[in-house]
Order: sequence, then C-alpha cells, then structure tokens
Amino acid sequence: MKAKVNPLPISFSEFSKEPVKGVLFMAVLAIGYLYIDNKFTYNEQIEKQGVKIEKLEAKIDALTMQLKKSDSLLAAAASRIATLQELGKIK
Repeated sequence: MKAKVNPLPISFSEFSKEPVKGVLFMAVLAIGYLYIDNKFTYNEQIEKQGVKIEKLEAKIDALTMQLKKSDSLLAAAASRIATLQELGKIK
C-alpha cells in the first residue's frame, strides 16, 4: 500500500504541533501572491498611462500649432491697425 503524498510542505499533525510555523508559512505565501499580483497590476496601469500620455502629447502639439497661428494672425492684425491709425483712416 502506497503512502499518501502530501502536496503541502507541512502536514496537519506538524501544524497542530507547531501552529506558529504553519501560520507563518501561509502568511509568506499570501504576501508572495499579493506582491506578484500588485506587480502585474502596476504594469498594466503603466501601459495604459503610456497610451494616454501619447494622446495628450498629440493634443498639446496641435494646440501649440493653433496658438502659434493665432499669435501670428494677431500680430498681423495689430500691425495693420497701427498702419491705418498712422494714415489717419481710423482713430
């Protein structure tokens, strides 16, 4: 008759003799699981934020171009107004 193989590194009889070691073992397993889960979650968030940053950078570039265009149009209009004022066409 084959002896039953225990898949856990600690048997119930060992756990009942030294429960502190058993609880510490389970705590180490839980902390390890939480660490790995947290790492995967952060990697997913970093990837999502990277995509979001790229979109925002594209928007900033477009808005910067519009600002430059409007600034040059404003400068041109201001110079035209100054010229017309010098010629006495407008007050």
